[in-house]
Amino acid sequence: MQRIYVIGTADTKGDELAFLAAQVQAAGGTPVLVDVGTTRPTIAVDIAATTIARHGDQAAIGSGDRGIAVKAMADAFANFVPTLTDIGGMVGIGGGGGTSIVTAGMRTMPIGLPKIAVSTLASGDVAPYVGVSDIIMMPSITDMAGLNRISRVILTNAANAIVAMSIKPFVGAATKPAIGLTMFGVTTTAVTRVVDLLGDAVEPLVFHATGTGGRTMESLVDSGLLTGVIDITTTEIADLLFGGVLPAGPDRLDCIARTKVPYVGSLGACDMINFWAPETVPAQFRARLFYHHNANVTLMRTIPAECAAIGRWIGDKLNACTGPVRLLIPEAGVSALDIAGGQFFDPDADSALFSALEQVLVPTPNRQVIRLPLHINDPKFAEAAVAAWRSIAS
Repeated sequence: MQRIYVIGTADTKGDELAFLAAQVQAAGGTPVLVDVGTTRPTIAVDIAATTIARHGDQAAIGSGDRGIAVKAMADAFANFVPTLTDIGGMVGIGGGGGTSIVTAGMRTMPIGLPKIAVSTLASGDVAPYVGVSDIIMMPSITDMAGLNRISRVILTNAANAIVAMSIKPFVGAATKPAIGLTMFGVTTTAVTRVVDLLGDAVEPLVFHATGTGGRTMESLVDSGLLTGVIDITTTEIADLLFGGVLPAGPDRLDCIARTKVPYVGSLGACDMINFWAPETVPAQFRARLFYHHNANVTLMRTIPAECAAIGRWIGDKLNACTGPVRLLIPEAGVSALDIAGGQFFDPDADSALFSALEQVLVPTPNRQVIRLPLHINDPKFAEAAVAAWRSIAS
């Protein structure tokens, strides 16, 4: 039987947890109340904090230092959740510490399994809590310091939502292999054409190359849900290396080496580093070439030295890959801005990018670099990418 796990710190949020569990039951779910607090609970629970603590550093959890204890409990809860086999959904509540604990466990749950976090932090930057998962962050509106006319409504809504999602999940069998693609606004033409050319043989999943997009795609590769990647847009690497706001993780491309899935890559949007509004650009970059995408997004053109570093980084990563790899170099430009007459057109910078990659990457029969006298958004580039994909995926 699938059950709804109700998670929170029963030492500080006991009344709210008890109310939430009761509302889950009233909505037709079977609640399991789990305590992830670090001191004595104020209500009866189904799974005690001591049980969770056994999956982590019990000494740290009992240390009396709140920061150390919360971090250790988050780690323990993240280890505990994958041991469960009867989760129909999970709903948790928390302030700062509670949210970090609850979401640490939720991030280990499969994508698609319902998960809601009611949090005082939900209206701010939730990236550290959501990560690359599909956690739904619901603002608590008021602080969680006892039940009131607003918190009862919010918690009831959360209970109704989690039960509804768990009772009627999507049911459908995957009939085609799924592959991941990366896209940015300046490579949309290329990726859209690639999707069209792939036809019905595969199910394409396109990820926005904004840091979390690439990390999400690669987590799905590791989980086996993606059987290959057409990584046209590797711009997140530029942000990682040079302080942009949409960075890849340092493990970008490592999943390709681990899983050996077929990989077709390119250098899409490696001509730019992303910042927010113009006033947020670091002072050392103020004299550089910029393109103002909108009032809140500022693009900075990469210079030859940066491009060379990006090329070397990608080459090093791909050298670890023993599965089939094809890296396509679009010699006429890597983005909609990097084209003859465009704002970021810079053949010297592009040449530095291409040459550095070729100098570092060691070609093998399975790992090849292919230069194309094309712009990345040229329809013929998309055709070449799909041809490369079919040559290694068949």
